[in-house]
Amino acid sequence: MYLGVATLAAATVVADAGLSPEAAFAQRNAAARGAVGWDTYRDVNGLTQLRGGEQSRQFSSFARDGSNNDGFQGTFSCLRTWQRGCVIAEHSGPGEISSIWFTREPWGDVTGTGNIIIELDGRVVLDRPLIDVVTGRVGGPFQWPLVGNADDASGGAVIKVPMPYRESMRVTVQNNPYFYHVNTRTFPDSNGVQTFNPADGASDVLRRLRGFGVADPKPPAPGARPTRRDFELAPGASVRVAELSGPAQINQLRVRLPQVLASPQVVDDGMAYGQGGGSRFRMAVHPGNQGIRVIRRYDPQIANQVARMNVDGVPAGEWRSGAAAPGAWGVQIIEVPPALTAGKSSVEIANQFISSSLDVNEFRYDVHSKVNGEWVRTDVLDLGPAHPGEEAAHGYRIDNPVFARSKLVGRYGFPPDQVAASDAMLETTRVRITFDGRTTVDAPIGEFFGTGLGEHDVRTMMSSVDPGLDGWYTAWWPMPFSQNARVEIVNTGGAVVRGATAEVVSAPMEIGTNTGYFHATHRRAPTTPGQDWTFVDAKGAGTFYGVTHTMRGLIPPGMRSAARPLSVENQAAANQRNYLEGDERFYVNGSSSPAWHGTGSEDYYEAGWYFRDGTTFSMPLAGNPSHELNADGCRYDCTGAYRLMVPDAVPFADGLLAGIEHGPLNDEPGDYSSVAYWYGGHPAEQRLTDEVDLADPASRDRHGYRAQGEAVASLNATYEGGRNPSPMTRATTTATGPISFDVAVDANGEGVRLRRLGDQQNAYQAVDVRIDGQPAGRWLQPLGNPHHRWLEDEFDVAPGLTDGKQSVRVELFPVQGAPAWSASKYSVYSR
Repeated sequence: MYLGVATLAAATVVADAGLSPEAAFAQRNAAARGAVGWDTYRDVNGLTQLRGGEQSRQFSSFARDGSNNDGFQGTFSCLRTWQRGCVIAEHSGPGEISSIWFTREPWGDVTGTGNIIIELDGRVVLDRPLIDVVTGRVGGPFQWPLVGNADDASGGAVIKVPMPYRESMRVTVQNNPYFYHVNTRTFPDSNGVQTFNPADGASDVLRRLRGFGVADPKPPAPGARPTRRDFELAPGASVRVAELSGPAQINQLRVRLPQVLASPQVVDDGMAYGQGGGSRFRMAVHPGNQGIRVIRRYDPQIANQVARMNVDGVPAGEWRSGAAAPGAWGVQIIEVPPALTAGKSSVEIANQFISSSLDVNEFRYDVHSKVNGEWVRTDVLDLGPAHPGEEAAHGYRIDNPVFARSKLVGRYGFPPDQVAASDAMLETTRVRITFDGRTTVDAPIGEFFGTGLGEHDVRTMMSSVDPGLDGWYTAWWPMPFSQNARVEIVNTGGAVVRGATAEVVSAPMEIGTNTGYFHATHRRAPTTPGQDWTFVDAKGAGTFYGVTHTMRGLIPPGMRSAARPLSVENQAAANQRNYLEGDERFYVNGSSSPAWHGTGSEDYYEAGWYFRDGTTFSMPLAGNPSHELNADGCRYDCTGAYRLMVPDAVPFADGLLAGIEHGPLNDEPGDYSSVAYWYGGHPAEQRLTDEVDLADPASRDRHGYRAQGEAVASLNATYEGGRNPSPMTRATTTATGPISFDVAVDANGEGVRLRRLGDQQNAYQAVDVRIDGQPAGRWLQPLGNPHHRWLEDEFDVAPGLTDGKQSVRVELFPVQGAPAWSASKYSVYSR
């Protein structure tokens, strides 16, 4: 009876997803999980594989009462305390710590948090001062950019080292951490999982990530072939860049729009050396280069700066700044002949002071390599106090330093009308990609590549925008298809696109039935009061890998919001960045409880304190490449940010709703746009096969429900988050003794997921689970919330315990010392 209901429900989902039985990617049960540990970074092609058997969860300091007190007083920051300090994450069963973020006052300095203690499978793998970990002083794999401190990440401190475990995990900090996120993955079983080894430095992963924004993170593909098209586009016209046959995969997409000017305002930090001084660093070049060019950004308000540049000890040119030009950025280029660089994969650049009216300053160096007759960016060194990790990774040294300027706002002298036309072209020129007859990418070129506020410099693990001379916009997302693919550029604007080039690199690829289509879902609209901004509302099965997000705040000076005017005496205190108080909230597989509930918009983008009041930054997986204020097309205050969730992706087996608040209570006006990156195109890969409604005596009887020490009460309460905000009244039970019941499952499935609706007033509820008498693991729920008491949480049963069975008996044994186990309903999903 229950299988029949489930079959009907699954058929409905397939129809909603718009999929046909003839689809090239046929339905199958979800893979148990994606790549584990360091393979998460090594196997980037594995992003395309669905993994509905795992779950993504976030522990954070978000305000349990629904206010904006997301760590400010530390009220909700500890799950519990013990003799070592404040527990911020805990799990029983196999899984992985995928990402950790912290901030605290002042400006993200986490020294006051004390030690971070990470225990995996009962063994301490890390017990060091948090500040030492995020600044790279611990060594091993804990080096930039797998870690970053508040200087590297504009007020945030991050650990992106994946740490798998087979049985248990606990993260403790010595002192109240105030603001934090710990993102985790949980697995149905521990097969193939090896516990994290802190002695493994993963040097290959570090090298790969340090090439973010300049190199494809995927290995070279055999048989790769470029398809290039030069084109002009009249308004309303489109051009077909590539028409490809499968099975194959697009490995790189590049576009060049010479008409587009870079956004004129750039915020940067830098260094300077005086008489007798100089600087030295290593930069990557293409081994097949036909020469390189070195590009220096500097502050020309200091006149007559002259320095000699050597390449591997050989003179290669001189930097000469000329007369002073305050308020503007200067850019100089030295072309280096191939005799000094041919066959090399890196070079040492050394600068030596010759003369100046004061000193010689340097804010950034880009290196382009000439490959097959054209220039390609192969390395970037952004200098200054906000880039300690980047400086160290390039071996940067400076002699006779005379200043380290933390924040300089400068402009390039581009005409405003041309800047406006450039911004419009990036928004109205779109990239459109169709795989096997389905268009899954249709987005403005600017936002698709990560720069929705005009042409800003962007470097991420999966994409790049080079706003310099001959610069390309590049994406490295793997885009597989079974039969055919079409890549188009479409002009929806009113101006002619001239002198443009697009290139697609593809290669033959074996396509499995678990492979998902690449999606780039674009939205732009005014924010809606009381509703989260939606990144993606996906159906079926897939995996979510993050967003680029453009936030155009519409809070006027002297007005906190249109609904809440300030008094005249308080107008000076108006916060035009209050839209950044919004938290991300992700709901997976139709759950009413968020799997992720964050603490603020800049926190989601792994920074802090409004990106240190507008300090831009770039890391492989998160960044804030643009901040505009009352200029350059921004009416008030505008922010461009990205977050790529490669280690902490969110898989879904039956739908995903991912979004973010705008303001602390979804109450600040804005004009938002975003592109969400995800893989999918499959029908749902879990099916509801049974429900045990403990409020219904007939349901209890049908399922042979038994519970010792049971008490029944009516609960009127709400869920956390905003998906189902209205109060709900239901009967709920608590039990202090063993619980058991029979449920229907799919004999052909690959495991079972149990979902409990219960009361989370008391944290750390825990039961040991048995399936047909066999141990299945411990269902531990460390979360608790007396303000929003309804919670839906889940427990995965390994496939081996349900294979070939149409029904199983579930037994739950409350753990001694834990609070009474609460439940109002159990839902059973077969994968």
